[in-house]
This record gives sequence, C-alpha cells and structure tokens, in this order.
Amino acid sequence: MTFSISGLSESILSAVREQGYNEPTPIQAQAIPAILAGQDVIAEAQTGSGKTAAFLLPVLEQLSKGETQKAKRIRALVLAPTRELALQVNDACRVYSQNLELTSMAMFGGVDAEEQKQGLIDGVDVLIATPGRLLDMIYQKAIRFDELDVLILDEADRMLDMGFISDIRKILERLPEQCQSLLFSATMSDGVQQLAQTLTSDAVSFSVADDPSARPRIEQWLVTVDKDQKSALLSHLITDLQWQQALIFIRTKHGAAKLADQLAKRGIQAEAIHGDRSQAVRTQLLDDFRSGKLSFLIATGVAARGIDIDLLERVVNYDLPDDSEDYIHRIGRTGRAGASGQAISLLSKDDFKRLCAIESRLGHLLERREVEGFIPRKAVPVSILNYVPKHKREGNEAGTSGDDRNKGKRRSSGGSGAGKSNAGGRRHTGDKHGSGQKRANRRSDQDRSKGTDRKPAVNSGNKTNNSDPWAAWNDKKDRKLDRS
Repeated sequence: MTFSISGLSESILSAVREQGYNEPTPIQAQAIPAILAGQDVIAEAQTGSGKTAAFLLPVLEQLSKGETQKAKRIRALVLAPTRELALQVNDACRVYSQNLELTSMAMFGGVDAEEQKQGLIDGVDVLIATPGRLLDMIYQKAIRFDELDVLILDEADRMLDMGFISDIRKILERLPEQCQSLLFSATMSDGVQQLAQTLTSDAVSFSVADDPSARPRIEQWLVTVDKDQKSALLSHLITDLQWQQALIFIRTKHGAAKLADQLAKRGIQAEAIHGDRSQAVRTQLLDDFRSGKLSFLIATGVAARGIDIDLLERVVNYDLPDDSEDYIHRIGRTGRAGASGQAISLLSKDDFKRLCAIESRLGHLLERREVEGFIPRKAVPVSILNYVPKHKREGNEAGTSGDDRNKGKRRSSGGSGAGKSNAGGRRHTGDKHGSGQKRANRRSDQDRSKGTDRKPAVNSGNKTNNSDPWAAWNDKKDRKLDRS
C-alpha cells in the first residue's frame, strides 16, 4: 500500500513516500480532508501519532497555489512551545515541500534576532515560532499578518503548561479573523478547551486518543529501588540488558550533570541536555543522538519537550514527573509510527504519590519488577488508582463522615461546656490517654505549685464528675462568662 489521500498533489505525496510512509495514520486520515476543505480543526492526538504531517501536508497543498506578495508577510503560522519542536517542524516542512517553491523558517529565542529579522524581510510562506520570540518581532514591527491564511497551535497543552497563555492571547489579538485555525494537542485539559473556544467557535473535532489502532505499542514497567541506588541500577540495566539507546528523564539540571558523571565513571558515555546549555550545544547533542553517535541522552523535563527521535528504543524515567500528563508526553517519545518501544521508570518510595497520580491517569497499574542486588530497603506501597490527596479527603481517618465532622464543629462552637467537652472526639473526654487529659493534669500541677486548690465546679445544681478535671475547667470558664 502506498501513501495516498485525495486532494494532495503528487508533488507532496512523492515527498512523503520517500520518507517510507506507506499509509496515513488515523489522525492524518481524519484531519487532512477537513483542513483541505478549509475547516477549522481541533484535534487530540498523542505525540508520535503523525500529527505534524496531519497539519503540514494540507497546509502546504493550500499554499502551493499562491505566494507572498509583500515583505515581512507570512502565509502560515505554526506556534510551538520549544525551540527544539520549532526546528523539527521546520525540518519536516522542508522535507514535505521539497518539490514545491515554498519557503519556511523556524524562529525562537536564545539566538541573535537580527538574522531572523533578515529572514522575514523577503516574506516567508510558513513560519514556525515560539510565542515569546514572535511577540518580540511583533513589537519591533518586523512582521505583519495581513496575508496570513492559516494558524496552527502545535502541542497546545505544552504551551499552556509552560505559561504561554498570556503571550498566545496577545498574538491572537493581532491575527486576522478570517484565517483558518487549527489546534493540535496530546491532551484536552480544561485550559486547552477554553483556548480552543477562544480560537474558533465553528471547528470540527477529532480524537484518536482512544483509538486502539492509534495507540503506540509501548511496554511500560517500573523497577522499585532506593533513591540512593538509582544511578547504580541504571548502569546495571544498561550493561546487563545491553541497551543500545535510551532517552533518560530527570528532574533537575544539577541531577542531569551528576548522573552523566556517574555513568561516565562506570564506562557509559552519556550527555546531559538542559536549559543552561547553549542552543548550538543542544542542537549538536540532538543530532548526535538521532544519528546514533550518542547512545544515552539525559534530559530535564523542559529541555526534553519537543524532542522527536524516529525509532527511539526506550525512555527511562529516572525521576517520575510531578504532573501525570508529563508522563504521557515522555513515553510518547518512543513507540512512534507503528514501531514498538519501552518506557521504564525507576521508582523509590518518595515517588509513591506521583506514581498513584500517573496510574490513575492511565487507568491501570504498571508492571513492577525487582532486580537482584537492588531490592529496596524502603518498600513502595501498592498504588491506589482512585488516590486522593489527604487534604482533599472527606471525613477523618477513623471513618467519620464530613457531615458528622462538621456537626461536631458546630457543637463545639455553641459555647456550652458540655458541647466542648464532647466535640472533637477522644481528647476532650476523661480518657486518661487523651491529650486534653494531659493538658488538664499539667494545669493541676501548676495550680498546686502556686498553692491554689482548683475544686470541681457546680453549675445549675448539677454535680460535675470529680475525676474529669477538663470538664471542671470548662464549667468554671462558663460560669465566668455567665457573670460577665
């Protein structure tokens, strides 16, 4: 079977076939005809589902029928969350348009803006930009949007996670209303849905997130280990299982550099990529990793967003991410385009709450394995799929419901001594083990040291239990309040 979709010219199809694609992916089969028809599109598709081609191919087909007329103008705008993703989309655009007379450019921060300004002077057909750098160019009047035909938001959820919503809104305010709008996202959070409603009110929606044919074939499993043994375990897995390639995710820049040094001491060459490294170094490391010159790449979460490696064998979560959606994006780097992959997580006890959130998001428990010589001293509990943080739970640990607990609070605020001595449970009773009893005993000791004899109080003719100093103290306080 050869790649073929009605409406795409042979110039584009031949370029796609040269990349070895035999048939459209589910998101491509659904989105491309709609985009060619000029419809606005909102699409939910996982990383690695072929979404880049899903929007680039029809947009290139539309742009091939015209050209920019003035300087500083663009005809298609792709907003991407990171410089790495912007570069990768630009690379894909150049591949798919190799038989067309179209121009494209990636624009992002961290490099000299003058060269990018110069590239805009003659006009660009497709501009792929990060929101921050695009705003800079807008403020410097280096770009105009009066010839813009189509806007694409790629990895919209990532852009919101990275705090770009304000920049995106400022950009949207400057775009012509009649341009076609496309939004692609791996997840559809409330924030993404609100953004989609701002973007367009008349869009067709597609989701391949639950399509079995679109699901990547990723084997997911985790190894329990003590935190201080993670680097040794990783080295063991690499050598014992003879791994040839892995993208390793870690939480901090310092941790990435430290892990690279630890692996080097064990004879394993690895490089760290993070925000403090220059763009030139990051680009070179990614190129080396893609080509196979570098086998192991250690990346922080922010630096790893947008990394697109064909046929990546496995990803390793050295640290679990704080956000369960980040886990979905991480493992989506492997198992692309119908290929299989592995996602391995090194799990220590301090990762337990993160694991609960991830498995709740997945809807199932991950397979657990233990490696001889690395059995954890601190066992990791079995996950709870419906895990709720303690501060959000209703009732208390003893099983008291939220309503009963609130009733107890109302009783304790009523002002009567009897109510205060009974509300809140054990500590307010005469139980000798309760904390209220201990405080009362301390007060009695203090009074005796001052020569004061605190006698049980009598209120309204009712006798007070002499064995309950806490109740006696409450009765005396109520009597003083009555006198006032």
